[in-house]
Amino acid sequence: QVQLVESGGGLVQAGGSLRLSCAASSRTFSSYAMGWFRQAPGQEREFVAAINWSGDSTSYTDSVKGRFTISRDNAKNTAYLQMNSLKPEDTAVYYCARHLGYGSSRIAAAYNYWGQGTQVTVSS
Repeated sequence: QVQLVESGGGLVQAGGSLRLSCAASSRTFSSYAMGWFRQAPGQEREFVAAINWSGDSTSYTDSVKGRFTISRDNAKNTAYLQMNSLKPEDTAVYYCARHLGYGSSRIAAAYNYWGQGTQVTVSS
């Protein structure tokens, strides 16, 4: 059983920054792509960013390009989401997820393990 634990969420003013972490319990962390998704109240869960197994390929949803950076440290079994220039519309619960394989995808159904989520609130 794989456990993913997110941390780093909180309340920040617009224009501020937060760094989310996702610690994985699996020894095979480096074999799988990782993704970040978010869900705002009353809305569906949406893709934010993904990174392949080695960290040399990333993808982002258009609304966060140039502001968010996904990365990973396979030696620490941890994935990160650096969020800069935060906007009120970034407010959501952020989830990390492990992909079914080594590639990456924007589709939630391609991820089979999920963390419990961490709240990010951006005030205007």
